[in-house]
Amino acid sequence: MKTLAAQALIAIALLLVLCPLAILGHRLKAIHALVYGAATLISIHLAGLGVMGLLDGDAIGSAGVTLPIGLPWLRAHFRFDALSALFLVVVNLGTTAASLYGIGYGGHLAHPNRVTPIYPLFLAGLNLTLLADDAFVFLIGWEFMSVSSWLLVLADHEKPENREAATTYLVMAVLGSFCLLGAFGVLAMNGEDYSFAAMRGAVLDTVEVTLLVGLVLIGAGSKAGVVPLHAWLPLAHPAAPSHVSALMSGVMTKVALYGLVRILFDLNRQADWEWGALLMLLGAATAVLGILYALMQTDIKRILAYSTVENVGVVLLGLGLALAFRASNEPALAALALAAGFYHVLNHAAMKTLLFLGAGAVAATTAERNIERLGGLIRLMPVTAVTFLIGSAAISALPPLNGFVSEWLILQTLFKAPSLPMWTMKFGAPVAGALLALSAALAAACFVRAFGIVFLGRARSPATLDARDPDPWMRAALILTAGLCLLLGILPVTVTSMLSDVSQSLIGVDLSESIIQGWPWLAPVSAARGSYSGTVVVASGLLMILVTAIVIKGFGTRKIRRAPAWDCGHVEDNPATQYTASSLAQPLRRVFGTSLFAAREQVEMPMPDEIAPARLSVRVIDPVWQGLYAPAIRAVDWLANRINRLQSLTVRRHLLLMFLTLMVMLVLAAIRRMLT
Repeated sequence: MKTLAAQALIAIALLLVLCPLAILGHRLKAIHALVYGAATLISIHLAGLGVMGLLDGDAIGSAGVTLPIGLPWLRAHFRFDALSALFLVVVNLGTTAASLYGIGYGGHLAHPNRVTPIYPLFLAGLNLTLLADDAFVFLIGWEFMSVSSWLLVLADHEKPENREAATTYLVMAVLGSFCLLGAFGVLAMNGEDYSFAAMRGAVLDTVEVTLLVGLVLIGAGSKAGVVPLHAWLPLAHPAAPSHVSALMSGVMTKVALYGLVRILFDLNRQADWEWGALLMLLGAATAVLGILYALMQTDIKRILAYSTVENVGVVLLGLGLALAFRASNEPALAALALAAGFYHVLNHAAMKTLLFLGAGAVAATTAERNIERLGGLIRLMPVTAVTFLIGSAAISALPPLNGFVSEWLILQTLFKAPSLPMWTMKFGAPVAGALLALSAALAAACFVRAFGIVFLGRARSPATLDARDPDPWMRAALILTAGLCLLLGILPVTVTSMLSDVSQSLIGVDLSESIIQGWPWLAPVSAARGSYSGTVVVASGLLMILVTAIVIKGFGTRKIRRAPAWDCGHVEDNPATQYTASSLAQPLRRVFGTSLFAAREQVEMPMPDEIAPARLSVRVIDPVWQGLYAPAIRAVDWLANRINRLQSLTVRRHLLLMFLTLMVMLVLAAIRRMLT
């Protein structure tokens, strides 16, 4: 396995080499295709290394690579284990599709020379974080990932909304980094050094464990988009280029979850069940609020960004269950919940990458992201429409696609949570299950709305009239990710067998026998409680289609009658008579948005003798932003304005300020000496 770690580091080094290559060759037209093509090949190689690591579970262990770089007293440690192998697969399946897409998409960018050199750095940061085996290397990779993605968000900085998005993202990234730095400090405070091997032996008291979990939850949760730390997602994802948005949403949020798993399930295993219950309920609330946010939007990329919040909540729910079961001495159920969470990590990476790439294809050909101005694209962009439909069905948790399998596994695990003796779990688990089911139903409504408005009906604006499917490279990326969504749904037994090895490395229980009730049936709890087979569902569906076709052909009439479609009584051919995105979301907005988002509707109806048009305006407020971030911003601005006055002080006042500071420090030192 040491060879695999060394190969992965060489691949990361090659990604870093692509950056100066893109800068030096920026005048060459072929440089963008060359960089993205090389990134595609390197990503395929890294994904292959991850698959090899998962298949060779017996050999994957303590092997690692140590390099004489980094801090003077700490060498750089790298390790390739089952957890990093899984996330290497997750990350590099997404980067393969995005890089392949970028070969054709680079020509649609307003400023490709601002994106191409930074893109390989982003990929290198993602992968370096996964291979880190000490706090220093982990944070270096984390910062590579954060700063490079910030520069990519800022690529089109002429637009003020992009600058605002980049600033918000940078502030949240800095907050997360400081919290993770503190978490590693807590782990290393009683150890010999900052290596993960030394941190695994650290024994913390209750206060230290509380501090550790809180810091990790803020540090990783801010990057993953957990409510209420999600404020940057709906701003940054629309601002970034579409293939970068796909990676930030489908891949970077998973690296953040990797950090959460690495610390709470590997480096320290002392978190009590209360933290698992908190993560479970926080995940369920994040899932529902995320998809409700999405239902209120009309920008297709903001819809997908808020949908990411929902799916991060689903994963967090599974991780919380695993934490609670592990602390309650139920290792089998903990391993099952962890495997279900990992399955959704893999599924969401595939689904969200597909959807963002599809949205990018629509935006590139129509120059429009507002779904209210789209429509009828299924005839003009058939490949994009079919692949986007597959992604929409998958993320709506419809069988036999992959989104159903992971959410079904998490629900099956939730059914066992009330058996725990804690009353919080007895009552909290059914609530979390109801919220998970509600989020799945709302996700279906959200993506019926998104797909229907964008691809069905008639064109709502001239922007869609000349739309065409993207070039072959972009189509290949869409087809690849759509096929991956189908494959992960059709073969769940094969996938869960590989994921059980990862869970075993963290929990110590092998699920391969208990989770599989004879191939191809998946029975997570027991065969009597429920089982599922995506393979059988697909085979049954194909058989039903075949039988129906034979019956219709054999017994149906050959006469064809053509008639105009029902137009709801409107004779004129006016696209404005169609349902809009706002009208489809109106019932849900009135039910949920009035209380959660302070949604208000205002109707302006002119008098009969006036020629002014009637208008309906809707106002929706983000309560998290208004209640948490807006006051913090005002407080920081107020404090900065007061501190800024120090620049204009006279020399005497500066000397007085220094004297007062010295006196305060001396008083504090004297008090500390008296107390000790």
